[in-house]
Amino acid sequence: MGGPKYLTNIRDIPQLSEEEHLRLGKVTEKFPFRSNTYYLSLINWEDPDDPIRRIAIPDPKELEEWGSLDASQESAYVVAPGVEHKYDQTALLLLTNRCAGYCRYCFRKRLFMRMNTEVARDLSQGLAYIRAHPEITNVLLSGGDPLFLSTRRLEAIIREVRAIEHVKIVRIGSRIPVTNPYRVMNDPSLLEMIRKFSTPEQRIYVVTHFVHPRELTDVAIEGLDLLQKAGAILANQTPLLRGINDNPSVLADLLRNLSFAGVAPYYIFQCRPTLGNRHFAVPVEEAYQIFEQAKSHCSGLAKRPVFAMSHRTGKIRTIGLDDECIYFKYHQAARREDIGKFMVFPRNPDAVWFDDYPELLRECRVPVDEPSER
Repeated sequence: MGGPKYLTNIRDIPQLSEEEHLRLGKVTEKFPFRSNTYYLSLINWEDPDDPIRRIAIPDPKELEEWGSLDASQESAYVVAPGVEHKYDQTALLLLTNRCAGYCRYCFRKRLFMRMNTEVARDLSQGLAYIRAHPEITNVLLSGGDPLFLSTRRLEAIIREVRAIEHVKIVRIGSRIPVTNPYRVMNDPSLLEMIRKFSTPEQRIYVVTHFVHPRELTDVAIEGLDLLQKAGAILANQTPLLRGINDNPSVLADLLRNLSFAGVAPYYIFQCRPTLGNRHFAVPVEEAYQIFEQAKSHCSGLAKRPVFAMSHRTGKIRTIGLDDECIYFKYHQAARREDIGKFMVFPRNPDAVWFDDYPELLRECRVPVDEPSER
């Protein structure tokens, strides 16, 4: 059972016309293209609005000057090469700038562009930082996609992280179980590595990134099953995206099918205002209503995700609407004193991000412990 072939040139897609090759080639000069034959096989090429096509195939709308390359200002939280520390308990390691496929809505598309230096080949400074900060109990391996690394390289990193006594959870954020499940199925050493380091006391979590129910193919579910049997705990997060999962029935199917497969729905994110992503953005209030309608069709196990914005200041949860106001709460925050803060703003049906709500009506702060030294 061989793996899929990777494609990096839009001209390698025979289903596209010569005119489309020329038109979309201009997009890829700015935002690179990468996919593979497995994932592209999920596209219904007869449907120009096919959701998988929207995820994988460039669109001239990406050239609209809207948003920024670092919409959540991750650069403000870089503490060492390849390491971000935004929340006390969690450090993020950027291990690679490559993925099995470049999703067109990616909020870190800057990593795939020329001259990006955020990913560090040498993690020694970052690991030293984590060792020196005992408040860090979770290390999130991200990128790019950590599972795009060789198992040998990934295992070497996890071994070093596991050797840090105060780190109890290693999280692998990966879309490869979606875009290339054969990476899991064809590499017994990957599963053996998870068995070795996912112990009853200190689990490895694999945070997947399914965004549409059609991505949960038989092959993908088989890969998820192998990861679970190896001892990984699975959770899923997805942005809410126009033309992909902004239909309550589609989103409900995604949440239900994930729960059926034993993957806990974790976060549903408001689409970040990243450069090139205007056509994916759903206004916050509409997105929240879609989220609530979808949950109404789900069991308790499928309606667990938090709907939030990954803002520069923290994860801001939308918790309610009435005729006049929208209600937010900090689910997590960069400043410890903001955790749990409740905020009320006048409704704005055109708002696509927290910063589009400038008129704060009132707020309530929840006292928290003094922050540990950072």
